[in-house]
Amino acid sequence: MMSVTDMRQGPAADHERTARELASRVSPATVIRRDEPLARHTTLRVGGPADVYVEPANEDDLAGMVRFCRERAIKMLVLGRGSNLLVRDGGFRGVVVCLAQPPFSRIEIVGETLRCGAGARVKNVALEAKRHGLSGVEFLEGIPGTVGGALRMNAGAMGGETFDAVESLRIMDEGGNTREMAPREMAVTYRSCATLKDHIALGAVFKLTTAPRDVIERRMKAYGEKRWASQPAAPSAGCIFKNPKTIPAGRLVDELGLKGACVGGASVSAEHGNFIVNDGSATAQDVLKLIGLLKAKAKAGRGIDLETEVEIVGED
Repeated sequence: MMSVTDMRQGPAADHERTARELASRVSPATVIRRDEPLARHTTLRVGGPADVYVEPANEDDLAGMVRFCRERAIKMLVLGRGSNLLVRDGGFRGVVVCLAQPPFSRIEIVGETLRCGAGARVKNVALEAKRHGLSGVEFLEGIPGTVGGALRMNAGAMGGETFDAVESLRIMDEGGNTREMAPREMAVTYRSCATLKDHIALGAVFKLTTAPRDVIERRMKAYGEKRWASQPAAPSAGCIFKNPKTIPAGRLVDELGLKGACVGGASVSAEHGNFIVNDGSATAQDVLKLIGLLKAKAKAGRGIDLETEVEIVGED
């Protein structure tokens, strides 16, 4: 029988071995850390540690890491800025990948297109387009995420969705192979792209149109003012629920009198009923319990089954 001491050392030794073997497959410029707290990497600021956390230096290192995980049947999670993500308190058993290094964050203007790496912040995409008098991605301004995350969630705001502006994507499959795809070839729906559940977005080409810069600036300013007037500044994961067909989720929560409802350090935002905020002391379990409460109240009060938009991963 394994002793208590062995039980504590066993997982740590496994993580160390995985990190060491992975390091042998990639260049020294790739960042590899063990037991990395994921609360540091999510906008909600909750979540336990990742067994192994990796920031690949380039696509070759990413491909090597993907093949390594496939060969050893190790679970892998690709992380952007951690918005629209709830990591459970037990953390993630496997490898968490973040495309944070410069080769994945490039933004390049080519004619009326914007070529962006998956690690580029969507806010920077909108700003770069504005600088060059290109319109079509103004709605991305203020979304707290990366291009890869926006593609994975088909993120949207102000009536626009990410895939509305996408001309093509570059993706990597579970074998580490890359190829270009058009949006019509992908399983894209409201707030989801199923294709990117088992493929990694490496970058995208956004199709834009020319417009006077002052027009673009006014539009982005109006979007920003509307966003910050109605959304909380406190740590959150963005919208918790997808909007039902009959009523926006935030309005439903408001009409049910649930703004301000709380569990531990997690509470429904006073500014927007579809946001759960962290007062600095919340745990993932607090958030999950509050989500469960809201779903139960919506079902009992209106007969509506709320579906989470935020992705929930990890162990309790």
